[in-house]
Amino acid sequence: MQSLLSPAVLFFALGLLAAMIRSNLQIPEAVGKALAIYLMAAIGLKGGVQVSENGFTPELLLAGLAGLGLSLVLPFPAYWSVRRLGGLDRMHAGAVAAHYGSVSVVTFVTGVAALEAAGLEVAGFMVAVLALMEAPAILVGLWLARRASSSKAPGLGQHVSHTLRDGSILLLAGGFIIGLVAGSAGFEPVRPVFEGAFGGILCLFLLDMGLLAGRHLAGTGSVSLRLVALAIALAVTNGMVGLLIGMAIGLDPGSAAALAILAGSASYIAAPAAIRMALPEVDPGMPLTMSLAVTFPFNVMVAIPVLTAVAGFLA
Repeated sequence: MQSLLSPAVLFFALGLLAAMIRSNLQIPEAVGKALAIYLMAAIGLKGGVQVSENGFTPELLLAGLAGLGLSLVLPFPAYWSVRRLGGLDRMHAGAVAAHYGSVSVVTFVTGVAALEAAGLEVAGFMVAVLALMEAPAILVGLWLARRASSSKAPGLGQHVSHTLRDGSILLLAGGFIIGLVAGSAGFEPVRPVFEGAFGGILCLFLLDMGLLAGRHLAGTGSVSLRLVALAIALAVTNGMVGLLIGMAIGLDPGSAAALAILAGSASYIAAPAAIRMALPEVDPGMPLTMSLAVTFPFNVMVAIPVLTAVAGFLA
């Protein structure tokens, strides 16, 4: 309940409510982008500083391999479930698989904030795991979709290049490397900006995300109740798989919960951009609504508080 009633979650709920009742509350797009840039830079920088303090460990290698493996495997059950149970064609099922195999940076940031507020440490190398998990699943989802396509979509190499140049990946990886090089001594002068203000800016960003998710949920008819149920089921099952793997490889409870949050999240930034570029015949609104308007609110308001409680119990 403490995690569920945290200011970050309540600000998200406020944005969701404002959108559902068609309030004129809005955050300018430029401000929303600035908040996102801050969060990406802060989480990458702090992760790099933590790794510089602790060094490269076997846990880092195991977590990286686990994250990479999850990213390559999770698109397949997502593809099967929306094909067999959701009634989607192969192209749209592949698009959904790309979203649900990849990860949401904002869900991760929100989860880490909740875990740390509960007194649970999350290893800094989990930022590197996040960066590893974003691109492979998108490529697997595109392969699954293209098996039924004869369109002249961009080639694999072009898509890999586009994904690696994605702003969120670049900023996270760049911030991580800067933190790794600067270390704790170099981080100290900017600590008030990137650590002291983090919680408040996260609240404002989640207010904006609540508004965006609510508008998608209220303004689309492309997602059936069956797909809504599958979007929640995928978040639950993928998150449980991530938690079990994190425990199996010996991660501490906070980091295992962070891996579960990553596995249970769904991309709504990198994956939609890739699908729009590589599969122009696919309706991008349907997988985006599933990931942003269903899975993201479920994770913020239900899954993250539950995983925080589970990690606290394990600790």
